[in-house]
Amino acid sequence: MRICRFDNNRLGVVEGDEILDVTDAIKVLPPVRWPLPIGDLLIANLPRVVEEIGRLRGSARRMPLTSVTLLSPVANPSKIAAAPVNYLKHFQEAEADPATFARHHVKRIEEVGIFLKAVSSLVGPGEGVKIRFPDRRNDHEIELAVIIGRTCNKVSREDALKYVAGYAIGLDMTLRGPEERSMRKSIDSYTVLGPWLVTADEIPDPTRLSFELTVNGEVRQSANTRDLVIGIPQLIEWCSSYYTLHPGDVLLTGTPEGVGPVVPGDRMAARFDGIGEMEIAVSLAA
Repeated sequence: MRICRFDNNRLGVVEGDEILDVTDAIKVLPPVRWPLPIGDLLIANLPRVVEEIGRLRGSARRMPLTSVTLLSPVANPSKIAAAPVNYLKHFQEAEADPATFARHHVKRIEEVGIFLKAVSSLVGPGEGVKIRFPDRRNDHEIELAVIIGRTCNKVSREDALKYVAGYAIGLDMTLRGPEERSMRKSIDSYTVLGPWLVTADEIPDPTRLSFELTVNGEVRQSANTRDLVIGIPQLIEWCSSYYTLHPGDVLLTGTPEGVGPVVPGDRMAARFDGIGEMEIAVSLAA
């Protein structure tokens, strides 16, 4: 199932080029009061929501996909964990370009570990990327995004995929410079997630997915998840050995070679096998 959030926090199911408005399905979510539970309430209760969607979809209002604004399919992750230099060719291109990639950041993933991005950086494709520092280089990085479905703490790689709710396309936008990764990558709108969440049952093997990113029609990045240095189960095992992953947490698995700059006025298009495609406009932050 392809589940999306759109317009004014409405819930939808994507079928072909249409969206079915199934917002009434969120009525099955339990009532909560402050202090709110950690993680995303919808993702934590996704099986119940999916069951309710099954009852609603026959009578749901349909609308063209092009008529809505797609938001991030996850509204409230507790954290966004990201894997740096997790494709060998990207490591090689970073190593060969010290003018762009700060030397103290170009280390193998086994050395540097996973970094965290601010959840306030999260947007959907319809909201676009807003460039805050136009005088510096701002790069695109397409990645497979893994959405955690239930509380995950010290799990083994053999069991890791059992904790996955689904997958989405992720853009880990990056401001180049000497500052720590988490600062340069946590700018508002610098984590794009979408166009929807594809439930894990529809992608039984996330390790063989081809993907591509274009800017203004020019192919910039093209790769396959089989080329990951550290695979998805191992990444989940690694992250959960340091901190508990909660429902709705987003794991960005790394970007391949071909990262490059974008400027206001550009249009990015990201495509992933098994997930779909999304377009993202780049503009200047207000």
